[in-house]
Amino acid sequence: MSEPDSNGSLVRYYCTAGNGMERFLIGEVKKKLAAEDVCQTAGKVLFSSSAGIHRVSELKAAERLFLLLRRDSPVRLSAHSGPAKAASELQSRVLGDISQWTAAAATWSRLQGELSGRRMTDHKPRREEGRGSEEGRQGETEQRDEESSRGTCGVEAQRMKRKRDEEEKESSSAEERRISEKKRGSVGVQETSGSCREMDDMTEDKVEHVKPTAGRPSRTEPDPSGPDRLSFRVSCKCTGSLSRYFSSQEVSRVIGGGLSRLLGWKADLKNPQLEVNVSLSDDHFLLGFPLTRLPLANRSYMKTTGLRSTVAWAMASLAHIQPGSCVVDPMCGVGSILIEAAQEHQAACFLGLDIDDGQLQKANDNVEFAELPNIQLLKASSTMLPLPSTSVDAVVCDLPFGRKFGTKTNMAANLPLILTEMERVLRVGGTLVLLLSPQLSCLLKNLLAQKDSGPPPTQETEPQPGLQLGPPPPRCSLQHQETLRVSLGAIDGLIHKYVKTDA
Repeated sequence: MSEPDSNGSLVRYYCTAGNGMERFLIGEVKKKLAAEDVCQTAGKVLFSSSAGIHRVSELKAAERLFLLLRRDSPVRLSAHSGPAKAASELQSRVLGDISQWTAAAATWSRLQGELSGRRMTDHKPRREEGRGSEEGRQGETEQRDEESSRGTCGVEAQRMKRKRDEEEKESSSAEERRISEKKRGSVGVQETSGSCREMDDMTEDKVEHVKPTAGRPSRTEPDPSGPDRLSFRVSCKCTGSLSRYFSSQEVSRVIGGGLSRLLGWKADLKNPQLEVNVSLSDDHFLLGFPLTRLPLANRSYMKTTGLRSTVAWAMASLAHIQPGSCVVDPMCGVGSILIEAAQEHQAACFLGLDIDDGQLQKANDNVEFAELPNIQLLKASSTMLPLPSTSVDAVVCDLPFGRKFGTKTNMAANLPLILTEMERVLRVGGTLVLLLSPQLSCLLKNLLAQKDSGPPPTQETEPQPGLQLGPPPPRCSLQHQETLRVSLGAIDGLIHKYVKTDA
Protein backbone atom coordinates (compact mmCIF):
# COMPACT_ATOMS: atom_id res chain seq x y z
CA MET A 1 0.00 0.00 0.00
CA SER A 2 1.55 3.27 -1.08
CA GLU A 3 1.67 6.25 1.25
CA PRO A 4 -0.36 9.26 0.03
CA ASP A 5 1.22 12.43 -1.27
CA SER A 6 1.53 15.20 1.32
CA ASN A 7 -1.41 17.13 -0.16
CA GLY A 8 -3.35 14.01 -1.19
CA SER A 9 -3.57 14.93 -4.89
CA LEU A 10 -2.72 12.90 -7.96
CA VAL A 11 0.55 13.86 -9.60
CA ARG A 12 1.35 12.95 -13.20
CA TYR A 13 4.84 11.51 -13.80
CA TYR A 14 6.81 9.76 -16.48
CA CYS A 15 9.91 7.61 -16.28
CA THR A 16 12.43 6.59 -18.88
CA ALA A 17 13.29 2.90 -19.15
CA GLY A 18 15.79 0.84 -21.08
CA ASN A 19 14.62 -1.14 -24.10
CA GLY A 20 12.66 -4.16 -22.89
CA MET A 21 12.23 -2.77 -19.36
CA GLU A 22 8.90 -1.00 -19.94
CA ARG A 23 6.77 -4.01 -18.94
CA PHE A 24 8.66 -4.34 -15.64
CA LEU A 25 8.22 -0.64 -14.89
CA ILE A 26 4.48 -0.76 -15.67
CA GLY A 27 4.03 -3.67 -13.28
CA GLU A 28 6.08 -1.93 -10.60
CA VAL A 29 4.18 1.38 -10.62
CA LYS A 30 0.85 -0.46 -10.47
CA LYS A 31 1.93 -2.69 -7.60
CA LYS A 32 3.94 -0.24 -5.47
CA LEU A 33 2.25 3.08 -6.21
CA ALA A 34 -1.33 2.04 -7.08
CA ALA A 35 -0.73 4.08 -10.23
CA GLU A 36 -3.58 5.19 -12.49
CA ASP A 37 -3.77 6.08 -16.18
CA VAL A 38 -0.64 4.04 -16.92
CA CYS A 39 0.45 4.14 -20.54
CA GLN A 40 3.59 3.49 -22.52
CA THR A 41 5.46 5.15 -25.32
CA ALA A 42 8.87 4.34 -26.77
CA GLY A 43 11.27 4.06 -23.83
CA LYS A 44 8.89 5.85 -21.43
CA VAL A 45 6.09 4.97 -19.02
CA LEU A 46 3.53 7.62 -17.98
CA PHE A 47 1.38 7.30 -14.86
CA SER A 48 -0.50 9.20 -12.15
CA SER A 49 -0.12 8.52 -8.44
CA SER A 50 -0.94 10.08 -5.09
CA ALA A 51 1.93 8.21 -3.42
CA GLY A 52 4.56 10.28 -1.64
CA ILE A 53 7.47 11.42 -3.77
CA HIS A 54 9.95 9.44 -1.67
CA ARG A 55 8.08 6.26 -2.68
CA VAL A 56 8.00 7.29 -6.33
CA SER A 57 11.75 8.01 -6.28
CA GLU A 58 12.43 4.44 -5.08
CA LEU A 59 11.27 2.79 -8.32
CA LYS A 60 13.75 0.10 -9.34
CA ALA A 61 12.95 -0.48 -13.02
CA ALA A 62 13.18 3.19 -14.03
CA GLU A 63 16.20 5.06 -15.34
CA ARG A 64 15.06 8.66 -14.70
CA LEU A 65 11.99 10.26 -13.10
CA PHE A 66 10.16 13.34 -14.42
CA LEU A 67 7.19 15.46 -13.43
CA LEU A 68 4.98 15.48 -16.53
CA LEU A 69 4.05 18.98 -17.71
CA ARG A 70 2.27 18.03 -20.91
CA ARG A 71 1.77 15.21 -23.36
CA ASP A 72 0.34 16.13 -26.74
CA SER A 73 0.10 15.05 -30.34
CA PRO A 74 3.26 15.41 -32.44
CA VAL A 75 4.31 18.90 -33.50
CA ARG A 76 3.91 19.33 -37.24
CA LEU A 77 4.99 22.44 -39.14
CA SER A 78 3.80 23.69 -42.49
CA ALA A 79 6.10 22.68 -45.34
CA HIS A 80 5.92 26.24 -46.75
CA SER A 81 6.84 28.07 -43.54
CA GLY A 82 9.99 30.15 -43.52
CA PRO A 83 12.53 29.83 -40.70
CA ALA A 84 11.12 32.72 -38.65
CA LYS A 85 7.51 31.59 -38.99
CA ALA A 86 8.42 27.97 -38.25
CA ALA A 87 10.23 29.05 -35.08
CA SER A 88 7.21 31.10 -34.01
CA GLU A 89 4.84 28.17 -34.65
CA LEU A 90 7.11 25.81 -32.72
CA GLN A 91 7.38 28.17 -29.75
CA SER A 92 3.64 28.75 -29.63
CA ARG A 93 2.85 25.05 -29.83
CA VAL A 94 5.39 23.95 -27.24
CA LEU A 95 4.79 26.71 -24.69
CA GLY A 96 1.00 26.54 -24.90
CA ASP A 97 -0.82 27.79 -21.79
CA ILE A 98 1.71 29.61 -19.60
CA SER A 99 -0.38 28.95 -16.47
CA GLN A 100 0.45 25.24 -16.91
CA TRP A 101 4.13 26.09 -16.61
CA THR A 102 3.74 28.09 -13.40
CA ALA A 103 1.53 25.42 -11.81
CA ALA A 104 3.96 22.65 -12.76
CA ALA A 105 6.91 24.68 -11.46
CA ALA A 106 5.10 25.13 -8.13
CA THR A 107 4.46 21.36 -7.91
CA TRP A 108 8.09 20.66 -8.81
CA SER A 109 9.26 23.06 -6.08
CA ARG A 110 7.05 21.34 -3.50
CA LEU A 111 8.28 17.87 -4.47
CA GLN A 112 11.89 19.05 -4.28
CA GLY A 113 11.27 20.26 -0.74
CA GLU A 114 9.82 16.88 0.23
CA LEU A 115 12.77 15.03 -1.32
CA SER A 116 15.26 17.28 0.49
CA GLY A 117 13.51 16.74 3.81
CA ARG A 118 13.54 13.01 3.27
CA ARG A 119 17.27 12.98 2.51
CA MET A 120 18.01 14.92 5.69
CA THR A 121 16.02 12.50 7.88
CA ASP A 122 17.65 9.52 6.15
CA HIS A 123 21.16 10.80 6.88
CA LYS A 124 20.53 11.69 10.53
CA PRO A 125 20.03 8.11 11.86
CA ARG A 126 23.22 6.99 10.10
CA ARG A 127 25.24 9.62 11.94
CA GLU A 128 23.64 8.62 15.23
CA GLU A 129 24.35 4.94 14.54
CA GLY A 130 27.96 5.80 13.76
CA ARG A 131 28.33 7.56 17.08
CA GLY A 132 26.69 4.64 18.84
CA SER A 133 29.07 2.17 17.20
CA GLU A 134 32.06 4.28 18.14
CA GLU A 135 30.91 4.49 21.76
CA GLY A 136 30.28 0.74 21.76
CA ARG A 137 33.92 0.11 20.99
CA GLN A 138 35.05 1.92 24.14
CA GLY A 139 35.75 0.03 27.36
CA GLU A 140 33.09 -0.66 29.96
CA THR A 141 34.82 1.61 32.48
CA GLU A 142 34.61 4.59 30.10
CA GLN A 143 30.92 3.89 29.51
CA ARG A 144 30.16 3.87 33.24
CA ASP A 145 32.06 7.12 33.72
CA GLU A 146 30.22 8.69 30.80
CA GLU A 147 26.81 7.59 32.12
CA SER A 148 27.68 8.99 35.55
CA SER A 149 28.68 12.31 33.99
CA ARG A 150 25.44 12.41 32.03
CA GLY A 151 23.42 11.79 35.20
CA THR A 152 25.11 14.74 36.94
CA CYS A 153 25.12 17.25 34.10
CA GLY A 154 22.19 16.18 31.91
CA VAL A 155 19.66 18.67 33.29
CA GLU A 156 22.04 21.61 33.04
CA ALA A 157 23.07 20.61 29.49
CA GLN A 158 19.46 20.45 28.35
CA ARG A 159 18.73 23.90 29.84
CA MET A 160 21.73 25.38 28.06
CA LYS A 161 20.76 23.73 24.78
CA ARG A 162 17.21 25.14 24.96
CA LYS A 163 18.59 28.61 25.67
CA ARG A 164 21.04 28.36 22.74
CA ASP A 165 18.30 27.17 20.38
CA GLU A 166 16.05 30.08 21.40
CA GLU A 167 18.85 32.57 20.78
CA GLU A 168 19.60 31.06 17.37
CA LYS A 169 15.92 31.14 16.46
CA GLU A 170 15.61 34.82 17.39
CA SER A 171 18.78 35.62 15.44
CA SER A 172 17.48 33.66 12.44
CA SER A 173 14.13 35.49 12.49
CA ALA A 174 15.86 38.87 12.58
CA GLU A 175 18.15 37.84 9.71
CA GLU A 176 15.21 36.64 7.62
CA ARG A 177 13.36 39.95 8.16
CA ARG A 178 16.44 41.88 7.12
CA ILE A 179 16.90 39.76 3.96
CA SER A 180 13.20 40.04 3.11
CA GLU A 181 13.33 43.83 3.32
CA LYS A 182 16.46 43.92 1.22
CA LYS A 183 14.90 41.66 -1.44
CA ARG A 184 11.96 43.99 -1.94
CA GLY A 185 14.35 46.69 -3.03
CA SER A 186 16.80 44.52 -4.97
CA VAL A 187 16.80 43.52 -8.62
CA GLY A 188 15.47 40.20 -9.95
CA VAL A 189 18.74 39.16 -11.56
CA GLN A 190 20.56 39.10 -8.26
CA GLU A 191 17.82 37.04 -6.63
CA THR A 192 17.88 34.50 -9.42
CA SER A 193 21.62 34.21 -9.25
CA GLY A 194 21.48 33.60 -5.51
CA SER A 195 18.80 30.98 -5.90
CA CYS A 196 20.90 29.26 -8.53
CA ARG A 197 23.81 28.96 -6.12
CA GLU A 198 21.49 27.51 -3.51
CA MET A 199 20.18 24.87 -5.87
CA ASP A 200 23.70 23.91 -6.83
CA ASP A 201 24.06 22.60 -3.27
CA MET A 202 21.31 20.04 -3.86
CA THR A 203 23.66 17.33 -5.12
CA GLU A 204 23.81 14.06 -3.23
CA ASP A 205 27.36 14.57 -2.06
CA LYS A 206 26.65 17.91 -0.37
CA VAL A 207 23.45 16.85 1.33
CA GLU A 208 25.39 14.65 3.72
CA HIS A 209 27.35 17.61 5.04
CA VAL A 210 24.45 20.04 5.53
CA LYS A 211 23.65 20.81 9.18
CA PRO A 212 20.67 23.18 9.16
CA THR A 213 20.40 25.56 12.10
CA ALA A 214 17.22 25.43 14.15
CA GLY A 215 14.62 27.83 12.79
CA ARG A 216 16.59 28.45 9.58
CA PRO A 217 15.59 26.87 6.23
CA SER A 218 18.00 24.32 4.78
CA ARG A 219 19.93 25.38 1.71
CA THR A 220 18.95 22.11 0.04
CA GLU A 221 15.30 23.21 -0.08
CA PRO A 222 13.88 25.11 -3.07
CA ASP A 223 13.65 28.89 -2.90
CA PRO A 224 10.63 29.61 -0.65
CA SER A 225 9.81 32.66 -2.75
CA GLY A 226 8.28 30.26 -5.31
CA PRO A 227 8.89 29.46 -8.98
CA ASP A 228 8.65 33.05 -10.25
CA ARG A 229 12.41 33.61 -10.32
CA LEU A 230 13.68 30.23 -11.48
CA SER A 231 16.89 29.73 -13.38
CA PHE A 232 16.59 27.02 -16.02
CA ARG A 233 17.98 25.27 -19.05
CA VAL A 234 16.28 23.26 -21.79
CA SER A 235 17.33 19.74 -22.78
CA CYS A 236 15.76 18.57 -26.02
CA LYS A 237 15.64 15.41 -28.08
CA CYS A 238 14.24 16.09 -31.52
CA THR A 239 13.76 13.24 -34.02
CA GLY A 240 11.62 12.48 -37.04
CA SER A 241 10.30 14.98 -39.57
CA LEU A 242 10.70 17.96 -37.21
CA SER A 243 14.47 17.42 -37.14
CA ARG A 244 14.56 18.47 -40.80
CA TYR A 245 13.56 21.98 -39.72
CA PHE A 246 15.38 22.32 -36.40
CA SER A 247 18.20 20.63 -34.56
CA SER A 248 17.79 19.78 -30.88
CA GLN A 249 19.97 22.79 -29.97
CA GLU A 250 17.84 25.15 -32.07
CA VAL A 251 14.64 23.84 -30.46
CA SER A 252 16.19 24.43 -27.02
CA ARG A 253 17.04 28.02 -27.93
CA VAL A 254 13.55 28.73 -29.29
CA ILE A 255 11.81 27.35 -26.19
CA GLY A 256 14.29 28.95 -23.81
CA GLY A 257 13.78 32.36 -25.36
CA GLY A 258 10.03 32.04 -24.99
CA LEU A 259 10.24 31.03 -21.32
CA SER A 260 12.55 33.93 -20.51
CA ARG A 261 10.26 36.42 -22.27
CA LEU A 262 6.91 35.14 -20.97
CA LEU A 263 7.77 33.95 -17.45
CA GLY A 264 10.84 36.00 -16.59
CA TRP A 265 12.90 32.88 -15.92
CA LYS A 266 16.65 33.22 -16.32
CA ALA A 267 18.58 30.87 -18.61
CA ASP A 268 21.55 29.22 -16.89
CA LEU A 269 23.31 26.44 -18.78
CA LYS A 270 25.76 25.51 -16.02
CA ASN A 271 23.92 25.42 -12.71
CA PRO A 272 20.17 25.83 -13.26
CA GLN A 273 17.56 25.29 -10.60
CA LEU A 274 15.23 23.64 -13.08
CA GLU A 275 15.80 21.58 -16.19
CA VAL A 276 13.10 21.49 -18.85
CA ASN A 277 13.08 18.21 -20.76
CA VAL A 278 11.53 18.26 -24.24
CA SER A 279 10.98 15.15 -26.36
CA LEU A 280 9.72 15.67 -29.90
CA SER A 281 9.18 12.89 -32.42
CA ASP A 282 6.70 11.76 -35.06
CA ASP A 283 4.90 9.71 -32.38
CA HIS A 284 4.71 11.99 -29.35
CA PHE A 285 5.41 15.34 -27.77
CA LEU A 286 6.42 15.34 -24.08
CA LEU A 287 7.36 18.11 -21.68
CA GLY A 288 8.65 17.41 -18.19
CA PHE A 289 10.88 18.44 -15.29
CA PRO A 290 13.47 15.98 -13.90
CA LEU A 291 12.87 15.36 -10.20
CA THR A 292 16.29 13.98 -9.26
CA ARG A 293 19.77 15.07 -10.28
CA LEU A 294 21.03 11.49 -10.45
CA PRO A 295 19.25 8.69 -12.34
CA LEU A 296 17.15 6.36 -10.21
CA ALA A 297 19.25 3.53 -11.64
CA ASN A 298 22.25 4.84 -9.64
CA ARG A 299 21.95 2.76 -6.49
CA SER A 300 23.23 4.42 -3.33
CA TYR A 301 23.71 1.01 -1.70
CA MET A 302 26.09 -0.33 -4.37
CA LYS A 303 29.80 0.23 -3.88
CA THR A 304 31.03 -1.54 -7.04
CA THR A 305 28.67 -1.77 -9.99
CA GLY A 306 28.34 -4.81 -12.19
CA LEU A 307 25.24 -5.79 -14.11
CA ARG A 308 22.91 -2.90 -14.89
CA SER A 309 20.88 -2.39 -11.71
CA THR A 310 17.50 -2.18 -13.45
CA VAL A 311 18.09 -5.47 -15.28
CA ALA A 312 19.32 -7.17 -12.10
CA TRP A 313 16.13 -6.08 -10.34
CA ALA A 314 13.98 -7.30 -13.25
CA MET A 315 15.62 -10.74 -13.15
CA ALA A 316 15.00 -11.01 -9.41
CA SER A 317 11.35 -10.03 -9.92
CA LEU A 318 10.89 -12.91 -12.39
CA ALA A 319 12.03 -15.44 -9.77
CA HIS A 320 8.85 -14.99 -7.65
CA ILE A 321 10.79 -14.90 -4.40
CA GLN A 322 8.69 -15.53 -1.28
CA PRO A 323 9.44 -15.22 2.46
CA GLY A 324 11.66 -18.11 3.44
CA SER A 325 12.78 -18.81 -0.13
CA CYS A 326 16.34 -19.97 -0.77
CA VAL A 327 17.81 -18.22 -3.82
CA VAL A 328 21.17 -19.05 -5.42
CA ASP A 329 23.32 -17.21 -7.93
CA PRO A 330 26.01 -19.72 -9.00
CA MET A 331 28.06 -17.07 -10.86
CA CYS A 332 27.35 -14.04 -8.70
CA GLY A 333 30.21 -11.75 -9.77
CA VAL A 334 30.02 -8.55 -7.68
CA GLY A 335 26.60 -9.58 -6.33
CA SER A 336 24.34 -7.19 -8.26
CA ILE A 337 21.39 -9.60 -8.64
CA LEU A 338 21.58 -10.84 -5.06
CA ILE A 339 21.67 -7.32 -3.62
CA GLU A 340 18.74 -6.10 -5.73
CA ALA A 341 16.72 -9.14 -4.66
CA ALA A 342 17.69 -8.95 -0.98
CA GLN A 343 16.76 -5.26 -0.80
CA GLU A 344 13.12 -6.18 -1.42
CA HIS A 345 12.99 -9.64 0.16
CA GLN A 346 14.43 -9.36 3.64
CA ALA A 347 12.75 -12.60 4.76
CA ALA A 348 14.43 -14.75 2.08
CA CYS A 349 17.95 -16.15 2.19
CA PHE A 350 20.46 -15.74 -0.62
CA LEU A 351 23.65 -17.59 -1.53
CA GLY A 352 26.21 -16.29 -4.02
CA LEU A 353 28.86 -18.55 -5.53
CA ASP A 354 31.83 -17.65 -7.70
CA ILE A 355 35.16 -19.23 -8.55
CA ASP A 356 37.00 -15.91 -8.88
CA ASP A 357 38.53 -14.54 -5.66
CA GLY A 358 38.56 -10.95 -6.95
CA GLN A 359 34.88 -11.00 -7.81
CA LEU A 360 34.00 -12.58 -4.47
CA GLN A 361 35.90 -9.85 -2.63
CA LYS A 362 33.98 -7.15 -4.49
CA ALA A 363 30.73 -8.96 -3.80
CA ASN A 364 31.60 -9.17 -0.11
CA ASP A 365 32.37 -5.43 -0.04
CA ASN A 366 29.05 -4.69 -1.72
CA VAL A 367 27.10 -6.88 0.71
CA GLU A 368 28.74 -5.23 3.70
CA PHE A 369 28.18 -1.76 2.24
CA ALA A 370 24.49 -2.53 1.64
CA GLU A 371 24.18 -4.04 5.14
CA LEU A 372 22.35 -7.17 4.00
CA PRO A 373 22.91 -10.03 6.47
CA ASN A 374 20.66 -12.41 4.52
CA ILE A 375 23.29 -12.82 1.76
CA GLN A 376 26.03 -15.42 2.15
CA LEU A 377 28.98 -15.90 -0.22
CA LEU A 378 31.01 -18.99 -1.01
CA LYS A 379 33.82 -19.87 -3.39
CA ALA A 380 32.73 -22.70 -5.67
CA SER A 381 32.52 -23.69 -9.30
CA SER A 382 29.24 -23.46 -11.18
CA THR A 383 30.03 -26.84 -12.77
CA MET A 384 30.05 -28.55 -9.34
CA LEU A 385 27.70 -26.80 -6.93
CA PRO A 386 28.22 -27.80 -3.27
CA LEU A 387 24.47 -28.08 -2.69
CA PRO A 388 22.08 -31.01 -2.26
CA SER A 389 19.71 -31.89 -5.08
CA THR A 390 16.32 -30.12 -5.10
CA SER A 391 17.42 -27.81 -2.26
CA VAL A 392 16.79 -24.29 -3.61
CA ASP A 393 13.66 -22.40 -4.66
CA ALA A 394 15.18 -20.19 -7.34
CA VAL A 395 18.35 -19.92 -9.37
CA VAL A 396 19.07 -16.50 -10.89
CA CYS A 397 22.26 -16.02 -12.86
CA ASP A 398 23.93 -13.64 -15.30
CA LEU A 399 26.18 -15.92 -17.35
CA PRO A 400 29.31 -13.83 -18.07
CA PHE A 401 29.58 -12.38 -21.56
CA GLY A 402 33.30 -11.71 -21.05
CA ARG A 403 33.00 -8.04 -22.09
CA LYS A 404 32.91 -5.93 -18.92
CA PHE A 405 34.68 -8.49 -16.74
CA GLY A 406 37.01 -11.04 -18.24
CA THR A 407 36.23 -14.70 -17.67
CA LYS A 408 38.47 -17.74 -17.80
CA THR A 409 35.48 -20.04 -18.21
CA ASN A 410 34.64 -21.28 -21.70
CA MET A 411 30.93 -20.63 -21.39
CA ALA A 412 29.96 -22.34 -24.64
CA ALA A 413 31.82 -25.54 -23.73
CA ASN A 414 30.70 -25.59 -20.11
CA LEU A 415 27.07 -24.54 -20.63
CA PRO A 416 25.67 -28.13 -20.68
CA LEU A 417 27.32 -28.97 -17.35
CA ILE A 418 26.40 -25.62 -15.77
CA LEU A 419 22.76 -26.04 -16.83
CA THR A 420 22.68 -29.62 -15.49
CA GLU A 421 23.91 -28.45 -12.07
CA MET A 422 21.36 -25.64 -11.93
CA GLU A 423 18.61 -28.08 -12.84
CA ARG A 424 19.81 -30.57 -10.21
CA VAL A 425 19.77 -28.21 -7.21
CA LEU A 426 16.44 -26.62 -8.16
CA ARG A 427 13.36 -28.04 -6.44
CA VAL A 428 10.29 -29.08 -8.41
CA GLY A 429 8.25 -25.95 -9.05
CA GLY A 430 11.31 -23.75 -8.63
CA THR A 431 12.28 -20.99 -11.05
CA LEU A 432 15.40 -20.59 -13.18
CA VAL A 433 16.17 -17.12 -14.57
CA LEU A 434 19.21 -16.66 -16.83
CA LEU A 435 20.69 -13.67 -18.63
CA LEU A 436 22.55 -14.69 -21.78
CA SER A 437 24.29 -13.14 -24.73
CA PRO A 438 22.54 -13.72 -28.09
CA GLN A 439 25.11 -16.40 -28.92
CA LEU A 440 24.67 -18.29 -25.64
CA SER A 441 20.90 -17.91 -25.97
CA CYS A 442 20.92 -19.79 -29.29
CA LEU A 443 23.21 -22.44 -27.80
CA LEU A 444 20.90 -22.92 -24.81
CA LYS A 445 17.84 -23.36 -27.02
CA ASN A 446 19.62 -26.00 -29.10
CA LEU A 447 20.84 -27.77 -25.99
CA LEU A 448 17.39 -27.96 -24.41
CA ALA A 449 15.85 -29.04 -27.72
CA GLN A 450 18.28 -31.98 -27.87
CA LYS A 451 17.44 -32.99 -24.30
CA ASP A 452 13.71 -32.76 -24.98
CA SER A 453 13.95 -34.94 -28.08
CA GLY A 454 15.53 -37.78 -26.09
CA PRO A 455 17.83 -40.44 -27.55
CA PRO A 456 17.74 -41.03 -31.32
CA PRO A 457 15.49 -43.91 -32.44
CA THR A 458 17.24 -47.30 -32.95
CA GLN A 459 16.36 -50.35 -34.99
CA GLU A 460 14.84 -53.28 -33.10
CA THR A 461 17.79 -55.65 -33.34
CA GLU A 462 19.30 -58.02 -30.84
CA PRO A 463 22.22 -56.46 -28.93
CA GLN A 464 25.60 -57.90 -29.70
CA PRO A 465 26.87 -60.42 -27.14
CA GLY A 466 28.89 -58.76 -24.37
CA LEU A 467 27.73 -55.21 -25.24
CA GLN A 468 26.13 -53.41 -22.30
CA LEU A 469 24.00 -50.41 -23.24
CA GLY A 470 24.15 -47.36 -20.97
CA PRO A 471 21.05 -45.50 -19.74
CA PRO A 472 19.55 -42.92 -22.10
CA PRO A 473 20.38 -39.28 -21.38
CA PRO A 474 17.91 -37.71 -18.93
CA ARG A 475 15.09 -35.65 -20.37
CA CYS A 476 14.99 -31.97 -19.49
CA SER A 477 12.73 -31.08 -16.55
CA LEU A 478 12.88 -27.34 -17.31
CA GLN A 479 9.77 -25.91 -18.92
CA HIS A 480 10.32 -22.69 -20.85
CA GLN A 481 8.15 -19.76 -19.73
CA GLU A 482 9.37 -16.72 -21.65
CA THR A 483 12.35 -15.04 -23.28
CA LEU A 484 12.80 -11.27 -23.03
CA ARG A 485 15.26 -9.02 -24.82
CA VAL A 486 16.67 -6.16 -22.73
CA SER A 487 19.22 -3.47 -23.41
CA LEU A 488 22.51 -3.63 -21.53
CA GLY A 489 23.88 -0.47 -23.10
CA ALA A 490 26.21 -1.29 -25.97
CA ILE A 491 24.65 -4.72 -26.50
CA ASP A 492 21.41 -6.55 -25.80
CA GLY A 493 20.92 -9.52 -23.53
CA LEU A 494 18.21 -12.16 -23.42
CA ILE A 495 16.49 -13.19 -20.19
CA HIS A 496 15.28 -16.81 -20.18
CA LYS A 497 12.80 -18.01 -17.57
CA TYR A 498 12.14 -21.69 -16.80
CA VAL A 499 10.17 -23.63 -14.21
CA LYS A 500 11.20 -27.11 -13.08
CA THR A 501 8.28 -29.46 -13.69
CA ASP A 502 9.50 -32.83 -12.39
CA ALA A 503 12.54 -34.43 -10.75
